[in-house]
Amino acid sequence: MPRGKGTSHGSTGTPGARRARGLALACAAVAGIARADRWQRGWGATLAEQARDLPGDDLIPYPRLQATRAIAIAAQPRAVWPWLIQMGQDKGGFYSYDALENLVGLSIHSADAIVPEWQDLAVGDAVRLAPGMDLEVRLLDRPRALVLFADGPMPPATADDDAPTLRFSWSFVLDSEGPADSRLAIRERYSWDSGVTALKFWAIEWVSFAMTQRMLRGIRSRAEGRDGPSVEVPRAGVETNGQVL
Repeated sequence: MPRGKGTSHGSTGTPGARRARGLALACAAVAGIARADRWQRGWGATLAEQARDLPGDDLIPYPRLQATRAIAIAAQPRAVWPWLIQMGQDKGGFYSYDALENLVGLSIHSADAIVPEWQDLAVGDAVRLAPGMDLEVRLLDRPRALVLFADGPMPPATADDDAPTLRFSWSFVLDSEGPADSRLAIRERYSWDSGVTALKFWAIEWVSFAMTQRMLRGIRSRAEGRDGPSVEVPRAGVETNGQVL
């Protein structure tokens, strides 16, 4: 028999209903992405840690993007500090996914030991992030805080490029948690001009999240694997602009 007129069994409803369902799915997707962004920007950190002022915040008072991630470490800050001081592409690496970093030619090899020759760091020194990309040490508060900073054309760029300007601060802050434990918080703050698209930075921050959470876990495993640093940690004090306070 010929089929009668009417709605077929495969119909999904009226055009208005389909548009409503599509809008609901789009809203759910946007909400899900927003929740995921909030999660990765605060990975491991308490709400108080995310909200508190940290050393280095003054370098970018009004960031367009901020992420604060943290981890608990079963070691005193003095045992964690030497691992932070020797970071760098040409030194102890960044304790993250070396294999992935080396796929793009960064030649990073994360150290599994404290190297005395890499412990001499001062305000104004450069910490190499990648070949041709250095961060400046802006603050040293031994053994509590290390702040790195960059202000210049967004890589990759050459001297002839009219590249967007990026300002970036990277703070590593250690707090004691009782007689034998500590918390390590890493805060990133970014500011950029209108030449950088939000989509581009959204991709960058997810890469940063992947590398940072691995870095935190890498630092923890190294610090917890030792009774303490194999070199003497310099006396406590805040160094900024070349002076110890």
